[in-house]
Amino acid sequence: MKLINRSGFAVLPRQSFADWANQQQDELNQPMTLEEHRAEGNVYLTEEFQSEADVSRQLKLHYEKIFANELAAWDEFGDHWPQERTLDMFLEWFEVMPQVMAVDLLQAPLMLAPLED
Repeated sequence: MKLINRSGFAVLPRQSFADWANQQQDELNQPMTLEEHRAEGNVYLTEEFQSEADVSRQLKLHYEKIFANELAAWDEFGDHWPQERTLDMFLEWFEVMPQVMAVDLLQAPLMLAPLED
């Protein structure tokens, strides 16, 4: 096991996101329940949290990227994204759970694959 010098946010959809995502479905895909949307969440690593102020600062710093990544899973080109994506809207659409420590349970080195330039 290795302790990684990161903290993070576990992000799970709320009903507002599920409703929006279900509107993006085509005739081949059926709408999903909130429970189905929440079955798999994402974890976003950030700088280590030392205090509640750090959690708030990191969320304000990164919520737009997290929001965009979650939306892109359903609408890759952003054609139907909400125009104004505020922090309040983000918190209405997603449950965000700060995770103070990240522990790598594997011996293999981490693979890094940048998602943007």
